[in-house]
Parts: sequence; structure tokens; C-alpha cells
Amino acid sequence: MTNSISSVQPQEGDDAPVNLESSEASNALPNSLPSALGDALAHATARALREIAMAAQSAHHDADLRDSIAWVSDAVRAAAIDGSAEPRTHPPAPAPLALATLRACLLSELGAANSDVSAADVLRLLGAVERVHQIIEHDDAHRFSARLAGPGGLELLVEVGHDLRSPLASILFLAETLRRGQSGDVNAVQERQLGLIYSAAFGLSTVASDVIAFARGGDRLIDPKPEAFSVLASLRSVHDIVLPLAEEKGLTVRLTPPDADFRVGHPGALNRVLLNLTTNALKFTSSGHVEITVKSPSRSRLEFSVRDTGRGIPPQVMSSLFDPFRRRDPGDYAFSSAGLGLSICRKLVAAMGGTLGVETSETNGTRFFFELELPVVTRL
Repeated sequence: MTNSISSVQPQEGDDAPVNLESSEASNALPNSLPSALGDALAHATARALREIAMAAQSAHHDADLRDSIAWVSDAVRAAAIDGSAEPRTHPPAPAPLALATLRACLLSELGAANSDVSAADVLRLLGAVERVHQIIEHDDAHRFSARLAGPGGLELLVEVGHDLRSPLASILFLAETLRRGQSGDVNAVQERQLGLIYSAAFGLSTVASDVIAFARGGDRLIDPKPEAFSVLASLRSVHDIVLPLAEEKGLTVRLTPPDADFRVGHPGALNRVLLNLTTNALKFTSSGHVEITVKSPSRSRLEFSVRDTGRGIPPQVMSSLFDPFRRRDPGDYAFSSAGLGLSICRKLVAAMGGTLGVETSETNGTRFFFELELPVVTRL
């Protein structure tokens, strides 16, 4: 039988320790904490209450925070007595802040206790704090899942994606500006560090874009109607965006445009697919190059391919390669742990009238390819 965690009501007064044992808790918990350990937790709780009171923005906010301190203190106490103890009620909303405050106060109290508290007891109490942290995280994840599953959940996801993408775009621009020396000279170490910043921000921006696209179905064409565009300009745009990633890894990005450059199609969706495929190719290539090639099987059709000299895709991954939210092992071939990127690429290619295919081997790397009907125009 698991122990329950009761609600603790703090006593008034700056120095009065909080009474952690109600009659209900005393009956439910078969053991109690060692005296020195219990005192340390009580004093840390009282100290946390004082700090929370000073930081509170209003009387209502103060009451919520004090209730949260009481909840986490009681939870830590119960977890220290029995690691399998589960709370009877959900953690209050400010619980993460309350636990962080209590943890800091508890470390201070344990440090001041010196030899009164054994090393084993210190580990026991800190382990209880970690257990409560896991309980709070699990509850937060459950609440977020429920929010996403409810009305407006997808729109919330899109808003989060946009909130992430806007500042990341600024980071990308500033990192590349500094890296190119446009704001002053940079040395080799700084150039490499700025390249790492660019790579990390670009990866996060790609994930944010994938989340937005997936929430909207993954097959929404950026251009509502076909329009005239330059294929070479699209290839150069992709090249310029991924160049810092390639240079960071010592790779080259090769472009092979078609003979007839000006076409009619959906350049926004095409750029998105080529950018995603090229980024993924660079991610899984440690030496050599990535090549974007465009050939003309017929006057009005073009075949696009992105080929790398990487390690190839493991055979066991191929059957689920285009599945979103697939489970994967570390190092598996995917844009992200969620596997959204390839799923979105396939949907966009299908929306443009093509089929995304793949060829791979351990010796020749991987090649993604698709054909599209893109009529020739004489000029833009």
C-alpha cells in the first residue's frame, strides 16, 4: 500500500518551523524522519516561506506560493520516508518554483547542520527532492498533453512554433553576420563558435517549422497558385542557407541546375523540401559532399535529387522512414526524434504532384529524389 501525502498548513511567524505531521499523515506513514533530518526540512520550509513571501507580487500570489511550499515540503517528507509515496492531489501550478526554492533552502540548512546529519541521510533527502521533481514533471506533461488534445490544441502548437522561430531567425542572421566579419574581424576560434551557434539555431528553427507544418497537415503549399520562378535561384538559396553547416563539418555542397532554368510551379514548397533534404544529408555526412542535382527527363518535367556521401540508412529503418513520431534509437536516420521532417517532405512532394523516393547503401551514401511537372517559361 502506498503512502498518501497530506496537505500541510504553515504556521504564521517568521521563524516558526512548519509542522509537517498532521494526524492523518502520522497514521498513514509507518516511519518518521530522523530528528536532525526532520529539523533541517522544517527549517528549510520556514525559510522558503519567508523568501516566497518577499517575492510574491500580490496577496493572492503569496497564498498560492505558500500552499505550493507546503505541498512540496509534505511531498518531500513522505518521499524521504517511503520512496513509493504518491501525492493524493495534483501539484499546484507554482510547484516547480516552490520546489526550486525549497531545494536551495534545504541545501543551505544541510550545509549548516555539519555532523548532525549523516551523508546517507543527506542523500536520502536529496533523493526525495528528485522524486518530487519527477512527480511534478510528470503532472506538467500530463496537463500539457490534455491541453493539446483539447479544443485549440493544434493552434497552441502553431503559436509555440512561431514564438520559437522568430527569435531563432534573429540568432541565425546575427551569427552569420558576425561570422562573415561584417561587424569586425573574428579569429578562427570565434568563427567556429559562431558556426556552432548557427548550426544549433538552424536545427531548432527547422524543428519549429516542422511542428507548424505538421499541425497544419504537412501538405499545405506555401504558394497558393503556380508561379514562374528560377530553379537556379532556388538552388542557390538553399546553398546559401546550409553553407555555414557544411563549412562547419568541412563538407562541400554542389549544385547542378537544369538546362532550361525558368519554370512554373510552387517554389516555396520546393525550396522547403530541398532545404530539409539537404540539411538532413549534411547531418549524416561526416566527409565528402552533398549534391543537389536537377535533370530534365522531358522538356516539361524535372527530376530533383539530393545525394550525400554519408553512411547510408540502416535497413531496419527503411520500413518506417517516412512515419511521423516514430520511436528511434540514438543515431538513427531522422530529422529529429519525432521524425517529422521526412513525413512533411513526402506530403509536400505529393501535393506538388510527385513521389519522394530514396536509394541508399553503406558505400554510396543516400539519394532522395522526385519528379515534378514544371512547364518551361522563357522569362520571369
